[in-house]
Amino acid sequence: MSRKILIIEDNRDLADLLALHLGDNSFTTELAFDGHQGLEKVQNQQYDLIILDLMLPGVEGLEICRQIRKQKTYTPVIMLTSKSSEIDRVLGLEMGADDYVTKPFSIREMIARVKGMFRRFDEQKPLIEEDGPSPVKRGDLAIDPEKRRVTLDREPVDLTAKEFDLLLYFAQNAGRVFTRSQLLDKVWGYGHEGYEHTVNSHINRLRAKIEENPSDPVFILTVWGVGYQFAEFDNQE
Repeated sequence: MSRKILIIEDNRDLADLLALHLGDNSFTTELAFDGHQGLEKVQNQQYDLIILDLMLPGVEGLEICRQIRKQKTYTPVIMLTSKSSEIDRVLGLEMGADDYVTKPFSIREMIARVKGMFRRFDEQKPLIEEDGPSPVKRGDLAIDPEKRRVTLDREPVDLTAKEFDLLLYFAQNAGRVFTRSQLLDKVWGYGHEGYEHTVNSHINRLRAKIEENPSDPVFILTVWGVGYQFAEFDNQE
């Protein structure tokens, strides 16, 4: 079955171009040219992925992303932005975007990002189905892959979409050492030179949320000269 992608982009030429090339890669697309139309489609239909412009007339992309993350079914979001500042990227990720692409971008890169996103979700799906509703336990940390919830010593931990994905992947591979490039490929679905800082910033934010002392972590450990490792615990499940 063809993957169904919603493109919410007010630049009609760009939206049509994306739809054309995604169609050439066997994806089915729908278009929305403003925030109101996009939000209506999001609330009334189910999609496999949403490509969402940050700046839209009517309802802004951040608000649409926020509404998407309130839904029971998890839908990956790639956010488009014409801004290149770090604050805009962080805002998008904080609101629940899984990835971002800064305009102008190459169509080849966008197609690679879309395919990488689906590949990553397909790889994670068997793990989520295998774990079912039971949480993954790592010390006092509990992760529910189905509900996408995390608790630490039974207290809820508020994570962004990507922080959750990174933590889950780490916890399911406790004891294994990963380079930044490997984490980019497995969690973000792509590996581009120069994006390693994305991994660093997410790990720093994760540590701030789950570690009692982020400068002396017990969960996410730094392996100097290599990358990162999630600690092994006696109650591995």
